[in-house]
Amino acid sequence: MDAVLHDLALHWPLYAAMPFVAALIGYVTKRVAIEMMFRPLDFVGIPPFLGWQGVVPKHGGRMAAVATELLTANLLDLREVIGRIDPVIITTELEQPLLRAVDHIAREVLAEHHPRLWEVMPTLAQEMLIKQVQASAPKLVREFLDDVRENLDDVLDVQHMTVQRLTRDRALLVRLIRETSRPEMAFIARMGIYFGFGLGLVQTIVWAFTREPWVLPAFGGVIGLCTDWLAIKLIFVPREPVRIGRVIFQGKFQRRRAEVARQYGELIANEVLTVQNLLDAVLRGPRADRLAALVEHLVSEAVDAQMPLAWTVGGTRLREMKHAAARKALEQLPDTARYAEGYLTEAMDVAKVIEQRMLALTPLEFEGLLRPAFRQDEWKLIAVGGVIGFVVGELQVLLMLG
Repeated sequence: MDAVLHDLALHWPLYAAMPFVAALIGYVTKRVAIEMMFRPLDFVGIPPFLGWQGVVPKHGGRMAAVATELLTANLLDLREVIGRIDPVIITTELEQPLLRAVDHIAREVLAEHHPRLWEVMPTLAQEMLIKQVQASAPKLVREFLDDVRENLDDVLDVQHMTVQRLTRDRALLVRLIRETSRPEMAFIARMGIYFGFGLGLVQTIVWAFTREPWVLPAFGGVIGLCTDWLAIKLIFVPREPVRIGRVIFQGKFQRRRAEVARQYGELIANEVLTVQNLLDAVLRGPRADRLAALVEHLVSEAVDAQMPLAWTVGGTRLREMKHAAARKALEQLPDTARYAEGYLTEAMDVAKVIEQRMLALTPLEFEGLLRPAFRQDEWKLIAVGGVIGFVVGELQVLLMLG
């Protein structure tokens, strides 16, 4: 004991530094693990094994599929969301751009497919014909909305759209997970300091009595491994509040349910299920041909309603005109819908719907929102923490014995 006290008095600055170095190991290993989850977006190194790619971007497809499954199965009924759109209001919002689009399409199609008829028609007759077609536009919009609602699964594959969006834009997937888990990441880093300091005190005592060179790197490795593992566990468990005396324990992610629900809803609404993204998926997705058939059917009925025009055009040419009008209507759809984007976003209110549904999830279902991000290659992150801790421990040995 006297020898221990003598060595402690002789090297007290080094002994005093040990818990703080252990706390630093705990913090550094946590920060490294966090950054390795998200960075880099692309593989850096010599493929396939010598290098690293962030866990989230590396498994982007799988994580996107998990996030989409949660979104479509538990958080969002797109049919219900589309049902919030009022046909009367949307028709009012689109009135002027719709009239301009119909005028442009009608003139272009007639001039292209029946130029002789169009040229010989008096200007007044041309205008009357255009007005007749324009008059049918509001009815066409209402019928279009009704048909889309009834055949939503036929024209829109929301799972394909969401997975494609998140997989194609890895930075968006990273942001989706990182933004909703930022406090948890800070918590992991802080826990590294506290756990590291506590284990550092034990390390100091063991070193004082043994002076074995293996103690410092071994404890450094244990600090790196255990603090990573424990910090990750404390994010999620206990899932339900547990009272011990006056203190209530619950996983940090579970305690922030209301805040996470709001953030997640806003990110999905603003970055994924936007009006433009939904339109793009409908027009260019794997089921775009079904929407084209739907629009062609509606346009065909609208053209047939103009009987004087139908009587003056042959069957083959009339079919060509209908097809051309439907194609041009689809081309004009994104620009026309842009004028109602504000109303559509407000009416669908995707963010609020997701927020409310998330608050109704069970703790286990709610955990599934973030847990997959940690499960992928979690052992690698913990192992890296252990290696860093071991290396720093070796450096401590050199200082202590030097």
